[in-house]
Amino acid sequence: MTAAVNSATLSDNARSSSPAKLSGGCKVTRRQDTPLEGVPGEVETRSRSFLPAESQEPFHLRGRLPPPAAVRLGSCSRAIRGKMPGMGNSLRAAALLAFVVLSVLVTLLISSVQQFGARISHFSTAPSGDDEELASLREALIHQLNERRKEIIPLLSPGVGDDDENGLLGESFSQRDSTLDYSLWNEITVGSRKAHLDEMGCDSLADMQAVEILGSGYTKLVVKVNLAGESEPVALKLVNEQGIDMGKCVEDFKDPRGCRELVSFKLRKEMVLLQRLQHPNVIKLKGHCAGGPGGKEGEAGRVTVILEQGNPLQMIQLLQSPWEDRFRVCLDLVRLLHFLSRSPLGSVALLDFQPRQFVTVSGSLKLTDLDDASAEETTCHTDADCTLQFPHRNFTLPCSARGVCEGLNEKRNIYNAYRYFFTYLLPHQAPPGLTHLVDRIMNATGELKADINQTLEAFEHILLLYKSGLHLENLPPSIIRDYTVMRGMGTSGNVEYRCWPSYSQQGCVLSVHSAREAAYICNSHSQCNSFTLTGQKTWTGRLLASFRSGFSHLVPDGTSEVYVKKTKVVEKSSA
Repeated sequence: MTAAVNSATLSDNARSSSPAKLSGGCKVTRRQDTPLEGVPGEVETRSRSFLPAESQEPFHLRGRLPPPAAVRLGSCSRAIRGKMPGMGNSLRAAALLAFVVLSVLVTLLISSVQQFGARISHFSTAPSGDDEELASLREALIHQLNERRKEIIPLLSPGVGDDDENGLLGESFSQRDSTLDYSLWNEITVGSRKAHLDEMGCDSLADMQAVEILGSGYTKLVVKVNLAGESEPVALKLVNEQGIDMGKCVEDFKDPRGCRELVSFKLRKEMVLLQRLQHPNVIKLKGHCAGGPGGKEGEAGRVTVILEQGNPLQMIQLLQSPWEDRFRVCLDLVRLLHFLSRSPLGSVALLDFQPRQFVTVSGSLKLTDLDDASAEETTCHTDADCTLQFPHRNFTLPCSARGVCEGLNEKRNIYNAYRYFFTYLLPHQAPPGLTHLVDRIMNATGELKADINQTLEAFEHILLLYKSGLHLENLPPSIIRDYTVMRGMGTSGNVEYRCWPSYSQQGCVLSVHSAREAAYICNSHSQCNSFTLTGQKTWTGRLLASFRSGFSHLVPDGTSEVYVKKTKVVEKSSA
Protein backbone atom coordinates (compact mmCIF):
# COMPACT_ATOMS: atom_id res chain seq x y z
CA MET A 1 0.00 0.00 0.00
CA THR A 2 1.10 3.56 -0.53
CA ALA A 3 2.97 4.86 2.45
CA ALA A 4 1.36 8.00 3.81
CA VAL A 5 3.00 10.88 5.57
CA ASN A 6 0.81 13.57 7.08
CA SER A 7 1.40 16.76 5.23
CA ALA A 8 -0.18 19.43 3.14
CA THR A 9 1.14 20.82 -0.08
CA LEU A 10 1.76 24.33 -1.33
CA SER A 11 1.55 25.50 -4.93
CA ASP A 12 4.41 27.87 -4.31
CA ASN A 13 6.30 25.70 -1.82
CA ALA A 14 9.91 24.80 -2.06
CA ARG A 15 10.83 21.54 -0.42
CA SER A 16 14.02 19.64 0.09
CA SER A 17 14.24 15.90 -0.31
CA SER A 18 14.55 15.18 3.41
CA PRO A 19 12.86 16.91 6.36
CA ALA A 20 14.97 18.83 8.81
CA LYS A 21 13.90 17.67 12.26
CA LEU A 22 14.31 20.11 15.09
CA SER A 23 14.59 19.26 18.76
CA GLY A 24 11.39 19.62 20.68
CA GLY A 25 9.15 18.57 17.84
CA CYS A 26 10.01 21.51 15.58
CA LYS A 27 10.05 20.17 12.06
CA VAL A 28 10.22 21.78 8.66
CA THR A 29 9.06 19.60 5.82
CA ARG A 30 10.25 20.47 2.37
CA ARG A 31 10.01 18.49 -0.82
CA GLN A 32 11.92 18.80 -4.03
CA ASP A 33 10.27 20.60 -6.90
CA THR A 34 10.34 17.71 -9.36
CA PRO A 35 7.44 16.90 -11.67
CA LEU A 36 6.81 13.49 -10.14
CA GLU A 37 8.50 13.70 -6.75
CA GLY A 38 11.57 11.88 -7.95
CA VAL A 39 10.33 10.57 -11.31
CA PRO A 40 11.88 12.30 -14.36
CA GLY A 41 9.32 14.15 -16.42
CA GLU A 42 8.54 17.27 -18.35
CA VAL A 43 8.11 20.61 -16.62
CA GLU A 44 5.93 23.37 -18.00
CA THR A 45 7.67 26.53 -16.80
CA ARG A 46 5.83 29.68 -15.84
CA SER A 47 6.68 32.99 -14.25
CA ARG A 48 4.23 35.03 -12.27
CA SER A 49 4.55 37.80 -9.71
CA PHE A 50 2.47 40.49 -8.14
CA LEU A 51 5.48 42.82 -8.18
CA PRO A 52 6.45 45.23 -10.99
CA ALA A 53 8.26 43.74 -13.97
CA GLU A 54 11.61 45.10 -12.87
CA SER A 55 11.28 43.27 -9.53
CA GLN A 56 10.45 39.80 -10.79
CA GLU A 57 13.90 38.25 -11.10
CA PRO A 58 13.60 35.77 -8.19
CA PHE A 59 10.13 34.56 -9.20
CA HIS A 60 11.13 32.62 -12.30
CA LEU A 61 12.80 30.22 -9.87
CA ARG A 62 9.39 29.23 -8.54
CA GLY A 63 9.58 26.31 -6.17
CA ARG A 64 13.31 26.69 -5.43
CA LEU A 65 13.35 28.34 -2.03
CA PRO A 66 16.76 29.81 -1.16
CA PRO A 67 17.95 29.25 2.40
CA PRO A 68 17.16 32.82 3.56
CA ALA A 69 13.50 32.31 2.66
CA ALA A 70 13.03 29.17 4.72
CA VAL A 71 11.27 29.33 8.04
CA ARG A 72 13.84 30.54 10.55
CA LEU A 73 13.63 27.67 12.98
CA GLY A 74 17.27 26.62 13.08
CA SER A 75 17.69 28.48 16.32
CA CYS A 76 14.92 26.36 17.82
CA SER A 77 17.05 23.23 17.59
CA ARG A 78 20.17 24.95 18.84
CA ALA A 79 18.37 26.55 21.76
CA ILE A 80 16.87 23.31 22.90
CA ARG A 81 20.15 21.44 22.70
CA GLY A 82 21.83 24.20 24.68
CA LYS A 83 19.20 24.35 27.42
CA MET A 84 18.64 20.66 27.98
CA PRO A 85 21.96 18.79 27.95
CA GLY A 86 21.44 15.08 28.36
CA MET A 87 17.62 15.29 28.54
CA GLY A 88 17.84 13.94 32.07
CA ASN A 89 14.38 14.82 33.30
CA SER A 90 11.94 13.47 30.69
CA LEU A 91 8.84 15.22 32.04
CA ARG A 92 10.57 18.56 32.26
CA ALA A 93 12.03 18.07 28.78
CA ALA A 94 8.65 17.14 27.27
CA ALA A 95 6.99 20.19 28.81
CA LEU A 96 9.72 22.52 27.58
CA LEU A 97 9.65 21.02 24.10
CA ALA A 98 5.88 21.43 23.88
CA PHE A 99 6.22 25.02 25.05
CA VAL A 100 8.85 25.78 22.41
CA VAL A 101 6.73 24.31 19.61
CA LEU A 102 3.62 26.19 20.73
CA SER A 103 5.61 29.40 21.11
CA VAL A 104 6.93 29.10 17.57
CA LEU A 105 3.45 28.56 16.17
CA VAL A 106 1.86 31.40 18.15
CA THR A 107 4.65 33.73 17.06
CA LEU A 108 4.12 32.76 13.44
CA LEU A 109 0.36 33.18 13.69
CA ILE A 110 0.61 36.58 15.30
CA SER A 111 3.36 37.91 13.09
CA SER A 112 2.55 36.18 9.81
CA VAL A 113 -1.20 36.46 9.38
CA GLN A 114 -2.46 40.03 9.19
CA GLN A 115 -5.93 41.21 8.26
CA PHE A 116 -6.80 42.99 5.05
CA GLY A 117 -7.94 46.34 6.47
CA ALA A 118 -11.39 47.79 6.07
CA ARG A 119 -10.05 50.22 3.47
CA ILE A 120 -6.93 50.24 1.29
CA SER A 121 -6.00 53.72 2.46
CA HIS A 122 -5.15 52.41 5.96
CA PHE A 123 -1.45 51.67 5.41
CA SER A 124 1.21 51.72 8.05
CA THR A 125 3.41 54.75 8.36
CA ALA A 126 6.33 54.36 5.98
CA PRO A 127 9.90 55.12 7.02
CA SER A 128 11.00 58.72 6.70
CA GLY A 129 12.49 59.70 3.38
CA ASP A 130 11.73 61.54 0.23
CA ASP A 131 7.97 62.25 0.33
CA GLU A 132 7.62 62.14 -3.43
CA GLU A 133 9.30 58.73 -3.66
CA LEU A 134 7.21 57.34 -0.80
CA ALA A 135 4.03 58.62 -2.39
CA SER A 136 5.01 56.94 -5.65
CA LEU A 137 5.69 53.65 -3.86
CA ARG A 138 2.36 53.84 -2.03
CA GLU A 139 0.54 54.50 -5.30
CA ALA A 140 2.25 51.51 -6.92
CA LEU A 141 1.32 49.28 -3.98
CA ILE A 142 -2.32 50.42 -4.09
CA HIS A 143 -2.33 49.58 -7.79
CA GLN A 144 -1.09 46.09 -7.04
CA LEU A 145 -3.73 45.64 -4.34
CA ASN A 146 -6.45 46.69 -6.77
CA GLU A 147 -5.14 44.24 -9.35
CA ARG A 148 -5.30 41.40 -6.86
CA ARG A 149 -8.82 42.40 -5.88
CA LYS A 150 -9.84 42.32 -9.53
CA GLU A 151 -8.65 38.72 -9.71
CA ILE A 152 -10.99 37.72 -6.89
CA ILE A 153 -14.06 39.79 -7.86
CA PRO A 154 -15.06 37.55 -10.84
CA LEU A 155 -14.95 34.52 -8.54
CA LEU A 156 -17.69 35.96 -6.32
CA SER A 157 -20.73 34.49 -7.97
CA PRO A 158 -24.14 36.18 -7.65
CA GLY A 159 -25.81 35.37 -4.38
CA VAL A 160 -28.11 36.62 -1.68
CA GLY A 161 -27.17 37.67 1.80
CA ASP A 162 -25.67 40.67 3.42
CA ASP A 163 -25.19 43.86 1.49
CA ASP A 164 -21.84 45.58 1.29
CA GLU A 165 -22.53 47.23 4.62
CA ASN A 166 -18.90 47.98 5.27
CA GLY A 167 -18.31 49.50 1.86
CA LEU A 168 -15.22 47.41 1.33
CA LEU A 169 -15.49 47.23 -2.42
CA GLY A 170 -15.60 50.96 -2.87
CA GLU A 171 -16.88 52.89 -5.87
CA SER A 172 -14.08 51.94 -8.24
CA PHE A 173 -15.79 48.77 -9.45
CA SER A 174 -18.22 48.74 -12.33
CA GLN A 175 -21.99 48.52 -11.96
CA ARG A 176 -22.02 44.83 -12.89
CA ASP A 177 -20.17 44.03 -9.67
CA SER A 178 -23.25 44.99 -7.66
CA THR A 179 -24.64 41.50 -8.33
CA LEU A 180 -21.66 39.70 -6.83
CA ASP A 181 -21.56 38.02 -3.46
CA TYR A 182 -20.27 40.93 -1.37
CA SER A 183 -21.09 39.03 1.82
CA LEU A 184 -18.45 36.45 0.92
CA TRP A 185 -15.95 39.22 0.24
CA ASN A 186 -16.69 40.76 3.61
CA GLU A 187 -16.39 37.37 5.29
CA ILE A 188 -12.91 36.65 3.99
CA THR A 189 -11.67 40.16 4.72
CA VAL A 190 -13.17 41.21 8.05
CA GLY A 191 -15.30 38.23 8.99
CA SER A 192 -18.51 40.28 8.81
CA ARG A 193 -20.72 37.34 7.93
CA LYS A 194 -21.25 34.67 10.55
CA ALA A 195 -19.56 31.36 9.82
CA HIS A 196 -21.79 28.47 8.80
CA LEU A 197 -22.80 26.20 11.62
CA ASP A 198 -20.59 23.38 10.35
CA GLU A 199 -17.52 25.56 9.82
CA MET A 200 -14.68 26.34 12.17
CA GLY A 201 -13.86 29.92 13.05
CA CYS A 202 -11.42 31.88 15.17
CA ASP A 203 -12.77 30.34 18.37
CA SER A 204 -11.70 26.91 17.11
CA LEU A 205 -8.07 28.04 17.16
CA ALA A 206 -8.11 29.23 20.77
CA ASP A 207 -6.81 26.01 22.34
CA MET A 208 -4.93 24.54 19.40
CA GLN A 209 -1.82 22.44 19.90
CA ALA A 210 1.00 22.68 17.38
CA VAL A 211 2.16 19.37 15.94
CA GLU A 212 4.64 20.40 13.26
CA ILE A 213 5.33 22.87 10.51
CA LEU A 214 4.54 20.97 7.34
CA GLY A 215 6.01 23.31 4.79
CA SER A 216 6.93 26.87 3.89
CA GLY A 217 7.01 28.58 0.54
CA TYR A 218 7.33 31.93 -1.19
CA THR A 219 3.93 33.02 0.07
CA LYS A 220 2.40 30.61 2.55
CA LEU A 221 3.14 28.59 5.63
CA VAL A 222 1.36 25.31 6.44
CA VAL A 223 1.11 24.10 10.02
CA LYS A 224 -0.38 20.88 11.34
CA VAL A 225 -2.32 21.41 14.56
CA ASN A 226 -4.69 19.58 16.89
CA LEU A 227 -7.85 21.48 17.76
CA ALA A 228 -9.82 21.07 20.96
CA GLY A 229 -12.77 18.74 20.49
CA GLU A 230 -11.56 17.44 17.13
CA SER A 231 -10.46 13.84 16.70
CA GLU A 232 -8.39 14.50 13.58
CA PRO A 233 -5.64 17.10 13.09
CA VAL A 234 -6.14 19.92 10.61
CA ALA A 235 -3.84 21.95 8.39
CA LEU A 236 -3.59 25.71 8.79
CA LYS A 237 -2.46 27.91 5.90
CA LEU A 238 -1.23 31.40 6.68
CA VAL A 239 1.02 34.11 5.32
CA ASN A 240 4.73 33.32 5.53
CA GLU A 241 6.29 36.45 6.99
CA GLN A 242 9.71 34.98 6.24
CA GLY A 243 8.84 34.18 2.64
CA ILE A 244 10.31 35.57 -0.55
CA ASP A 245 7.07 37.31 -1.57
CA MET A 246 6.82 39.22 1.70
CA GLY A 247 10.49 40.12 1.81
CA LYS A 248 10.60 41.33 -1.78
CA CYS A 249 7.44 43.38 -1.37
CA VAL A 250 8.70 45.15 1.75
CA GLU A 251 12.01 45.81 0.03
CA ASP A 252 10.25 47.39 -2.95
CA PHE A 253 7.36 49.23 -1.28
CA LYS A 254 8.66 49.94 2.28
CA ASP A 255 5.23 49.15 3.75
CA PRO A 256 5.02 45.94 5.84
CA ARG A 257 1.30 46.20 6.54
CA GLY A 258 0.37 46.94 2.95
CA CYS A 259 2.61 44.10 1.78
CA ARG A 260 1.00 41.73 4.25
CA GLU A 261 -2.37 42.57 2.72
CA LEU A 262 -1.00 42.07 -0.76
CA VAL A 263 0.66 38.73 -0.03
CA SER A 264 -2.44 37.44 1.76
CA PHE A 265 -4.47 37.70 -1.46
CA LYS A 266 -3.32 34.23 -2.47
CA LEU A 267 -4.92 32.87 0.67
CA ARG A 268 -8.10 34.87 0.09
CA LYS A 269 -8.36 33.75 -3.52
CA GLU A 270 -7.80 30.14 -2.54
CA MET A 271 -10.48 30.39 0.14
CA VAL A 272 -13.03 31.69 -2.38
CA LEU A 273 -12.12 28.94 -4.84
CA LEU A 274 -12.48 26.27 -2.16
CA GLN A 275 -15.96 27.54 -1.37
CA ARG A 276 -16.99 27.78 -5.02
CA LEU A 277 -15.40 24.50 -6.17
CA GLN A 278 -16.63 22.00 -3.61
CA HIS A 279 -16.12 18.44 -4.85
CA PRO A 280 -15.13 15.07 -3.32
CA ASN A 281 -11.73 15.40 -4.99
CA VAL A 282 -11.05 18.93 -3.71
CA ILE A 283 -9.65 19.38 -0.21
CA LYS A 284 -12.37 20.35 2.24
CA LEU A 285 -12.39 23.88 3.60
CA LYS A 286 -13.24 23.35 7.27
CA GLY A 287 -13.31 27.04 8.09
CA HIS A 288 -11.22 30.15 8.43
CA CYS A 289 -10.31 32.92 10.83
CA ALA A 290 -10.45 36.57 9.77
CA GLY A 291 -9.65 38.26 13.09
CA GLY A 292 -8.72 37.00 16.54
CA PRO A 293 -10.58 34.37 18.61
CA GLY A 294 -14.10 35.58 19.31
CA GLY A 295 -13.70 38.26 16.66
CA LYS A 296 -12.11 40.70 19.09
CA GLU A 297 -11.36 43.95 17.34
CA GLY A 298 -8.07 44.39 19.13
CA GLU A 299 -6.82 41.11 17.75
CA ALA A 300 -7.91 41.76 14.17
CA GLY A 301 -5.32 41.14 11.49
CA ARG A 302 -5.19 37.36 11.30
CA VAL A 303 -6.03 35.43 8.14
CA THR A 304 -5.90 31.67 8.60
CA VAL A 305 -7.41 29.00 6.36
CA ILE A 306 -8.42 25.76 8.09
CA LEU A 307 -8.28 22.64 5.88
CA GLU A 308 -8.71 18.93 6.36
CA GLN A 309 -5.40 17.16 6.82
CA GLY A 310 -4.11 15.19 3.84
CA ASN A 311 -1.16 12.96 3.10
CA PRO A 312 1.23 14.08 0.35
CA LEU A 313 1.12 12.17 -2.90
CA GLN A 314 4.34 10.16 -2.86
CA MET A 315 4.79 9.20 -6.50
CA ILE A 316 7.79 6.93 -5.95
CA GLN A 317 5.85 4.85 -3.46
CA LEU A 318 2.74 4.96 -5.60
CA LEU A 319 4.70 3.47 -8.51
CA GLN A 320 5.40 0.44 -6.31
CA SER A 321 1.79 -0.01 -5.22
CA PRO A 322 -0.77 -2.40 -6.79
CA TRP A 323 -2.31 -1.34 -10.10
CA GLU A 324 -5.72 -1.01 -8.45
CA ASP A 325 -4.50 1.82 -6.20
CA ARG A 326 -2.73 3.55 -9.08
CA PHE A 327 -5.88 3.32 -11.18
CA ARG A 328 -7.84 4.89 -8.34
CA VAL A 329 -5.59 7.95 -8.34
CA CYS A 330 -6.05 8.39 -12.09
CA LEU A 331 -9.81 7.84 -11.88
CA ASP A 332 -10.16 10.42 -9.09
CA LEU A 333 -8.12 12.87 -11.14
CA VAL A 334 -10.34 12.41 -14.21
CA ARG A 335 -13.48 12.88 -12.11
CA LEU A 336 -12.00 16.10 -10.75
CA LEU A 337 -11.09 17.40 -14.21
CA HIS A 338 -14.59 16.56 -15.46
CA PHE A 339 -16.02 18.71 -12.65
CA LEU A 340 -13.59 21.55 -13.35
CA SER A 341 -14.53 21.59 -17.03
CA ARG A 342 -18.09 22.62 -16.10
CA SER A 343 -17.72 24.10 -12.64
CA PRO A 344 -19.85 26.94 -11.22
CA LEU A 345 -17.07 29.27 -12.38
CA GLY A 346 -16.95 27.84 -15.89
CA SER A 347 -14.08 25.80 -17.29
CA VAL A 348 -11.19 25.96 -14.80
CA ALA A 349 -7.55 25.34 -15.72
CA LEU A 350 -4.93 24.25 -13.19
CA LEU A 351 -1.99 26.38 -14.26
CA ASP A 352 0.45 24.82 -11.79
CA PHE A 353 -0.38 21.18 -12.48
CA GLN A 354 2.03 19.06 -10.46
CA PRO A 355 1.68 15.98 -8.21
CA ARG A 356 2.73 18.16 -5.27
CA GLN A 357 -0.60 20.01 -5.61
CA PHE A 358 -2.47 16.89 -4.53
CA VAL A 359 -2.88 14.90 -1.33
CA THR A 360 -4.75 11.75 -0.40
CA VAL A 361 -7.41 11.56 2.29
CA SER A 362 -8.48 8.01 3.24
CA GLY A 363 -7.07 6.84 -0.09
CA SER A 364 -8.96 9.39 -2.17
CA LEU A 365 -7.04 11.91 -4.31
CA LYS A 366 -7.74 15.56 -3.51
CA LEU A 367 -6.55 18.84 -4.99
CA THR A 368 -5.15 20.94 -2.16
CA ASP A 369 -3.77 24.09 -3.87
CA LEU A 370 -6.13 26.23 -5.93
CA ASP A 371 -4.46 29.64 -5.88
CA ASP A 372 -3.14 29.04 -9.41
CA ALA A 373 -6.49 27.88 -10.79
CA SER A 374 -7.91 30.09 -13.53
CA ALA A 375 -11.40 30.28 -15.01
CA GLU A 376 -10.41 32.85 -17.65
CA GLU A 377 -11.00 32.01 -21.29
CA THR A 378 -8.26 32.77 -23.78
CA THR A 379 -9.41 35.20 -26.45
CA CYS A 380 -8.35 34.73 -30.05
CA HIS A 381 -8.66 35.97 -33.63
CA THR A 382 -7.32 32.90 -35.42
CA ASP A 383 -6.52 29.30 -34.57
CA ALA A 384 -2.87 30.28 -34.26
CA ASP A 385 -3.78 32.21 -31.10
CA CYS A 386 -4.95 28.96 -29.49
CA THR A 387 -1.70 27.05 -29.18
CA LEU A 388 -1.00 24.89 -26.14
CA GLN A 389 2.75 24.67 -25.66
CA PHE A 390 4.42 21.92 -23.66
CA PRO A 391 8.12 21.06 -23.46
CA HIS A 392 7.95 18.38 -26.17
CA ARG A 393 4.52 18.86 -27.77
CA ASN A 394 2.40 21.69 -29.12
CA PHE A 395 -1.32 21.55 -29.89
CA THR A 396 -3.41 24.06 -31.82
CA LEU A 397 -7.08 24.31 -30.94
CA PRO A 398 -9.87 26.02 -32.88
CA CYS A 399 -10.79 29.67 -32.32
CA SER A 400 -14.55 29.77 -31.86
CA ALA A 401 -16.96 32.18 -33.50
CA ARG A 402 -17.24 34.14 -30.25
CA GLY A 403 -13.49 34.73 -30.22
CA VAL A 404 -12.30 32.33 -27.52
CA CYS A 405 -10.11 29.25 -27.71
CA GLU A 406 -12.58 26.39 -27.63
CA GLY A 407 -11.86 23.92 -24.81
CA LEU A 408 -8.34 25.20 -24.11
CA ASN A 409 -8.59 24.94 -20.30
CA GLU A 410 -10.01 21.42 -20.50
CA LYS A 411 -7.39 20.24 -22.99
CA ARG A 412 -4.57 21.71 -20.91
CA ASN A 413 -5.76 19.76 -17.87
CA ILE A 414 -6.13 16.51 -19.82
CA TYR A 415 -2.64 16.61 -21.29
CA ASN A 416 -1.08 17.50 -17.95
CA ALA A 417 -2.93 14.56 -16.39
CA TYR A 418 -1.49 12.36 -19.14
CA ARG A 419 2.12 13.48 -18.76
CA TYR A 420 2.25 13.70 -14.97
CA PHE A 421 -0.03 10.83 -13.94
CA PHE A 422 -1.29 8.46 -16.64
CA THR A 423 2.12 7.85 -18.21
CA TYR A 424 3.58 6.57 -14.95
CA LEU A 425 0.62 5.03 -13.14
CA LEU A 426 -1.81 3.56 -15.65
CA PRO A 427 -0.20 1.07 -18.10
CA HIS A 428 2.28 -0.74 -15.85
CA GLN A 429 0.94 -4.14 -14.69
CA ALA A 430 -2.61 -3.45 -15.84
CA PRO A 431 -4.74 -6.64 -15.81
CA PRO A 432 -4.31 -8.52 -19.12
CA GLY A 433 -8.02 -8.28 -19.89
CA LEU A 434 -7.92 -4.48 -19.61
CA THR A 435 -4.64 -3.56 -21.31
CA HIS A 436 -6.27 -2.80 -24.66
CA LEU A 437 -8.65 -0.33 -22.98
CA VAL A 438 -5.79 1.27 -21.05
CA ASP A 439 -3.84 1.65 -24.31
CA ARG A 440 -6.79 3.45 -25.88
CA ILE A 441 -6.87 5.94 -23.02
CA MET A 442 -3.15 6.54 -23.28
CA ASN A 443 -3.33 7.18 -27.03
CA ALA A 444 -6.41 9.39 -26.82
CA THR A 445 -5.16 11.60 -23.99
CA GLY A 446 -1.56 11.73 -25.20
CA GLU A 447 -2.72 13.04 -28.58
CA LEU A 448 -5.63 15.11 -27.18
CA LYS A 449 -8.08 13.20 -29.36
CA ALA A 450 -10.66 12.77 -26.59
CA ASP A 451 -12.48 15.36 -24.50
CA ILE A 452 -12.99 15.00 -20.78
CA ASN A 453 -16.43 13.40 -21.20
CA GLN A 454 -15.01 10.64 -23.37
CA THR A 455 -12.04 10.20 -21.04
CA LEU A 456 -14.24 9.83 -17.97
CA GLU A 457 -16.51 7.38 -19.80
CA ALA A 458 -13.49 5.23 -20.70
CA PHE A 459 -12.27 5.19 -17.08
CA GLU A 460 -15.71 4.35 -15.69
CA HIS A 461 -16.01 1.49 -18.21
CA ILE A 462 -12.71 0.00 -17.01
CA LEU A 463 -13.87 0.33 -13.40
CA LEU A 464 -17.12 -1.50 -14.20
CA LEU A 465 -15.28 -4.37 -15.87
CA TYR A 466 -12.71 -4.60 -13.10
CA LYS A 467 -15.27 -4.65 -10.28
CA SER A 468 -17.60 -7.10 -12.00
CA GLY A 469 -14.86 -9.48 -13.15
CA LEU A 470 -16.11 -9.36 -16.76
CA HIS A 471 -12.51 -8.97 -17.92
CA LEU A 472 -11.86 -12.51 -16.62
CA GLU A 473 -14.28 -14.28 -18.95
CA ASN A 474 -11.45 -16.09 -20.73
CA LEU A 475 -10.28 -17.84 -17.55
CA PRO A 476 -11.23 -21.55 -17.68
CA PRO A 477 -13.93 -22.37 -15.08
CA SER A 478 -12.24 -25.69 -14.35
CA ILE A 479 -9.14 -24.02 -12.96
CA ILE A 480 -10.61 -24.00 -9.44
CA ARG A 481 -11.05 -27.79 -9.57
CA ASP A 482 -7.32 -28.19 -9.00
CA TYR A 483 -7.79 -26.97 -5.41
CA THR A 484 -9.37 -28.38 -2.28
CA VAL A 485 -11.30 -25.78 -0.28
CA MET A 486 -11.65 -25.70 3.52
CA ARG A 487 -14.23 -23.12 4.58
CA GLY A 488 -14.21 -21.52 8.02
CA MET A 489 -10.52 -22.26 8.39
CA GLY A 490 -7.30 -20.29 8.44
CA THR A 491 -3.67 -21.30 8.42
CA SER A 492 -0.84 -21.17 10.94
CA GLY A 493 2.90 -21.65 10.58
CA ASN A 494 2.81 -20.14 7.10
CA VAL A 495 5.71 -20.34 4.70
CA GLU A 496 5.50 -17.00 2.92
CA TYR A 497 7.02 -15.82 -0.33
CA ARG A 498 7.05 -12.32 -1.74
CA CYS A 499 5.50 -11.06 -4.95
CA TRP A 500 5.28 -7.61 -6.46
CA PRO A 501 3.29 -5.49 -6.17
CA SER A 502 1.78 -6.77 -2.95
CA TYR A 503 -0.44 -5.29 -0.27
CA SER A 504 1.98 -6.77 2.28
CA GLN A 505 5.74 -6.35 2.30
CA GLN A 506 6.20 -9.58 4.24
CA GLY A 507 4.29 -11.83 1.86
CA CYS A 508 2.23 -12.02 -1.30
CA VAL A 509 -1.21 -10.40 -0.88
CA LEU A 510 -3.15 -9.43 -4.01
CA SER A 511 -6.72 -8.42 -4.81
CA VAL A 512 -8.90 -10.89 -6.74
CA HIS A 513 -12.46 -10.92 -7.99
CA SER A 514 -13.07 -14.52 -6.97
CA ALA A 515 -11.42 -17.79 -5.99
CA ARG A 516 -11.16 -18.60 -9.70
CA GLU A 517 -8.90 -15.58 -10.34
CA ALA A 518 -6.89 -16.43 -7.21
CA ALA A 519 -6.38 -19.97 -8.50
CA TYR A 520 -5.19 -18.56 -11.83
CA ILE A 521 -2.65 -16.33 -10.02
CA CYS A 522 -1.47 -19.18 -7.77
CA ASN A 523 -0.89 -21.37 -10.84
CA SER A 524 1.25 -18.63 -12.37
CA HIS A 525 3.53 -18.50 -9.29
CA SER A 526 5.95 -21.41 -9.11
CA GLN A 527 6.22 -21.07 -5.30
CA CYS A 528 2.47 -21.07 -4.65
CA ASN A 529 0.82 -24.16 -3.18
CA SER A 530 -2.16 -22.57 -1.40
CA PHE A 531 -4.03 -19.32 -0.92
CA THR A 532 -6.51 -17.90 1.59
CA LEU A 533 -9.46 -15.58 1.07
CA THR A 534 -9.94 -13.63 4.31
CA GLY A 535 -13.04 -11.61 3.50
CA GLN A 536 -11.10 -8.32 3.51
CA LYS A 537 -11.91 -6.10 0.54
CA THR A 538 -10.32 -3.26 -1.38
CA TRP A 539 -11.98 0.04 -2.40
CA THR A 540 -13.47 -1.67 -5.47
CA GLY A 541 -15.00 -4.48 -3.43
CA ARG A 542 -12.48 -7.06 -4.63
CA LEU A 543 -11.21 -9.66 -2.17
CA LEU A 544 -7.72 -9.77 -0.69
CA ALA A 545 -6.03 -13.14 -1.24
CA SER A 546 -2.91 -14.29 0.59
CA PHE A 547 -0.67 -16.66 -1.38
CA ARG A 548 1.94 -18.94 0.26
CA SER A 549 4.18 -21.86 -0.47
CA GLY A 550 3.09 -23.84 2.59
CA PHE A 551 1.72 -23.90 6.14
CA SER A 552 2.03 -26.23 9.15
CA HIS A 553 -1.60 -26.66 10.20
CA LEU A 554 -5.14 -25.30 9.95
CA VAL A 555 -6.93 -23.24 12.61
CA PRO A 556 -10.63 -22.32 12.93
CA ASP A 557 -11.47 -18.97 11.31
CA GLY A 558 -15.09 -18.21 10.46
CA THR A 559 -14.19 -15.46 7.97
CA SER A 560 -11.57 -17.31 5.90
CA GLU A 561 -11.39 -19.96 3.21
CA VAL A 562 -8.22 -21.96 2.50
CA TYR A 563 -7.53 -23.38 -0.95
CA VAL A 564 -4.79 -26.01 -1.29
CA LYS A 565 -3.53 -27.53 -4.50
CA LYS A 566 -4.73 -31.14 -4.73
CA THR A 567 -1.26 -32.32 -5.65
CA LYS A 568 -0.02 -30.86 -2.36
CA VAL A 569 -2.79 -32.64 -0.44
CA VAL A 570 -1.85 -35.98 -2.06
CA GLU A 571 1.79 -35.48 -1.14
CA LYS A 572 0.90 -34.83 2.52
CA SER A 573 -1.42 -37.84 2.76
CA SER A 574 1.16 -40.21 1.19
CA ALA A 575 3.84 -38.96 3.54
